[in-house]
Amino acid sequence: MQVTIDKNSGYCFGVEFAIQMAEDELSESGSLYCLGDIVHNSMEVERLQKKGLIIISKDDLPKLKDCKVLIRAHGEPPETYQLALKNNIELIDASCPVVLKLQNRVKNSYDEVQKTDGQIVIYGQQGHAEVIGIAGQTQNNAIIVTTEADLDKVDFTKPISFYSQTTKSTAGFYKMKALIEQKITETGSKFLLESFDANDSICRQVSNREPQLEKFSKENDVILFVSGKKSSNGKALYGVCKNNNERSYFIENESEIENYWLKNTDKIGICGATSTPQWLMEKVKNHVEMLS
Repeated sequence: MQVTIDKNSGYCFGVEFAIQMAEDELSESGSLYCLGDIVHNSMEVERLQKKGLIIISKDDLPKLKDCKVLIRAHGEPPETYQLALKNNIELIDASCPVVLKLQNRVKNSYDEVQKTDGQIVIYGQQGHAEVIGIAGQTQNNAIIVTTEADLDKVDFTKPISFYSQTTKSTAGFYKMKALIEQKITETGSKFLLESFDANDSICRQVSNREPQLEKFSKENDVILFVSGKKSSNGKALYGVCKNNNERSYFIENESEIENYWLKNTDKIGICGATSTPQWLMEKVKNHVEMLS
């Protein structure tokens, strides 16, 4: 049995940067607050908690003063920075540069659409940390769409600027873009169609993994996709695997592997999300090799 880890899987730059910043601070002080799970992977969160990382919620933040708090790669809305200033909280900002750039673009876009009574529409997961940060640039006036049904919230008689959460599926974004264009066309306004501002703001480190995973999935008999269940990126990339290999299985760790999945199998591929640590995929590989 041949067991291979996809060389393109594992942390993206943003997640790797955030975890390195957390580890550097923990090595100096021994403890650090983090606003939300530093990464959507429970195994990695547990590892860092043992080093002194303390996960806090939005409700906890106003109670803190005179301390250090890490902002994870997903970024934060403006009110988080305002609260930190008020409570003398030192923010260790590990926001992903790609996310920060998107926040800035959306803020500028929002200022512009205000002049024409337009709308900011974001293709993303409602309640996702990154989406909360992006919507915060619009005073939370952005319209969040995840499915076609969500388009009912959009007024197609007004100008639209369209963006995407950085970790969403490229195919999903362009499908939603086409649906919006179709609905604008139905209004009969040539001006609104021509002024429709669609911005593919998906991170290329994420989107480039899709064709790579398509190839990897076809090269192996069985795919073990390792990811935290909270990971939006994980769900999108697992979908790529499943579409190209029916024998693809989503697992958080090696304990979830069922022996019958691996029967009559010569080649097993292990891959993961941009929030999946390399050490966890190695652990899964070792477990599979012990079963063979």
